[in-house]
This record gives sequence, structure tokens and C-alpha cells, in this order.
Amino acid sequence: MGRILLCLCCLAASLGAHAGEVLVAVAANFTAPMKEIAASFEGATGHRARLAFGSTGKLYAQIRNGAPFEVLLAADSETPAQLEALGLTVAGTRSSYAIGRLALWSPDPARVDAAGRVLADGSIRRLALANPQLAPYGRAAEQTLRALGLWQSLRARLVLAESISQSYQFIASGNVPLGFVALSQIVRGGALQSGSAWRVPDDLFGPLRQDLVLLRPGEHSPAAAALLRFMASPDAHRVLRDYGYEVPR
Repeated sequence: MGRILLCLCCLAASLGAHAGEVLVAVAANFTAPMKEIAASFEGATGHRARLAFGSTGKLYAQIRNGAPFEVLLAADSETPAQLEALGLTVAGTRSSYAIGRLALWSPDPARVDAAGRVLADGSIRRLALANPQLAPYGRAAEQTLRALGLWQSLRARLVLAESISQSYQFIASGNVPLGFVALSQIVRGGALQSGSAWRVPDDLFGPLRQDLVLLRPGEHSPAAAALLRFMASPDAHRVLRDYGYEVPR
């Protein structure tokens, strides 16, 4: 019995010795699902993912200025491609991990109709969205309003957030009655968690294809390589679908 326990202890020590840590820059829209994925990743591999969340634009600036992130999970495909062109990524590691969805949401169950007509009915005094200059979901919201012919009429009423997470916080706190959020922030298992919402049709904005890439500081990190593999696993895909993302083919 003592010999078995000794073997188990040696095995645990061996696994611990090979476990590593990876520093991951994560787009704000992916906050909740990535926390779940990181927990599963640690359980499956022993590696730990340290997560830093922010708008894709801000994360891009930090990486260009030397932030030691090893992996980037962006909210678009353009930002990883730009970093690749600058030589700040490891060649051949960029790929799409999720396709996002946009929603108009309010905590008030009666505020947002299922067709989004509230945007044009003249009742809106303040409307939250992520800054289009910083956040891909903010650009998608601007594209939606332009496609509906409402950008100019609503522009003076917009409350710009630094990220899609802050846009959600503005609305959830009641400081702004409604606004644009990532669908992943308000659904679980395909069901709306609270309030009222309109899922914005995909043809009103450019595709929210979200790419990941291995950054130069993570080039020789086993933990970083393991995370990239795990993001393509059935466990990660299950979380993606639960939060309303589409899994890229």
C-alpha cells in the first residue's frame, strides 16, 4: 500500500514539474467563456492560463508596446493579422476559434422587441455600445445602425464604452437603459438569461470572426502550445456553443 502511495506521489510530482503557465490576452466579449475554458484546460493538462481581458484595440496596443502576452484571443481576424505582419507572432499559428453574434439588450423585459424596432421608435435617450475605434463589436454595432439608416439620428445619444464588457456593465447597472452587447454576454444554452433582446441579423454587420494567434513570447512555451490545441477541442467547442458562438469550420 505504501509503495502504491509513493508511486502516486511521484506521478503527481512529475506532472506538476511539467505543468506550466501561459499569459493570455483575451477580448472582452470572450470573458465568461474563456474563464470556463481556462478551468477545463487546467484540469485536462495541468497547465494554468493567466487571463488578461480588454478591448482588442487596447490589447493590440499593449502587445505592440512589449506586453509579454504569449497568446492573443482577439474579437476579430484583422488584429492578429496585423500583428503577424509586424513580426510579433509565430508563423502559421493564426486561426479562427469562434464566430460571434451581436445583440441589442435591456434588463427591462418589455423594452426591446424581437425585431429591434425600438431603435427607430424615437423613445431612445441613451444607447450604449463599445467604441468602434477600439472594439470589433462596437464596429459591428455602428455598421448595424448605418445599415438601418439610424446612425446619424442616434449618434448624439450614444454612450461609448471602452469595451463590450463595459457596454454590458453600463446597461446592466441601469446607467444606460439599453445598448449593444455580445450575444454571449446574455445567453446560456441558447436561452436569454434576463431582460429583453434582439439578436441582430448577421447581414447587418461584417462577420465577427474571432482569431487567436501565438505571440513571440510564447514561441517555446509548452503551456501556450497546449492552449492552442485545447481551443480546438470538443470541451472548448461545447463552451462556445453554450454561450451562443458559432464554431468555425
